[in-house]
Parts: sequence; structure tokens; C-alpha cells
Amino acid sequence: MAEAMTNTLAKQMNLPVRALSAGTVVGKSLNPIAVEVMREFGISMESQSPKIVTQAMVDESDQIISMGCGVDAEACPTRFILTEDWGLDDPAGQPIGRVREIRDQIRERVELLLAELASR
Repeated sequence: MAEAMTNTLAKQMNLPVRALSAGTVVGKSLNPIAVEVMREFGISMESQSPKIVTQAMVDESDQIISMGCGVDAEACPTRFILTEDWGLDDPAGQPIGRVREIRDQIRERVELLLAELASR
């Protein structure tokens, strides 16, 4: 959700920002409830797929933000560099109402981040 939200809002704001989302453990497919609640905002996740975070991704990033979903610190290359942790719950296995709340928290944080980037 964070990747799609960031890329969509950055494009709307004409900002040269590209987000990429990856995890330390990945499923076989996107969470269908997450896809549905993003569609409610008119944001498609169709082009996305689950990805495992790699050291190359970390090395190529200007900024890394972890969602705070209880990642295994030993498996996560971001533990070696300064990251911002948003402390959000993992939407996996959550009912749709809770996934909407998490989506809204992501949107709020992404909007603040993009506003900060736009002011630089």
C-alpha cells in the first residue's frame, strides 16, 4: 500500500519520487483486502507484486522507511542503516475495517513526507 500510495501522490504533486516496497518475508500474492481498500481511493496496485528486500535496494535508496510490522531484525538489511519506523500494524490477516485504518495511516504519513520533500 505504501508503494502505490507514495508513487500515486508523488506523481499528482509532480515530485520526482519513486517508492519501492519490499519485505523480509513475502507472500505469493498481494493481500486482496489491501488491493480492495486502495482501489477505494482510486489507486491501483495491479502492477505490484510481493518483493523481498535486498541489500541492493537498500544501497540504492535515498531514504528507507520501515512500516514496523514486526520484521525479523536478523533478516533485514535495513537494520544496518538509519531508518524511520512508522510503527504500523501489518495488514495481513486483518479485517477490512482495520486494513482501511492502516491505509489511512499510511496516506497521512506519505502526505507529510511528500510535503516535506516538496519544501526542500
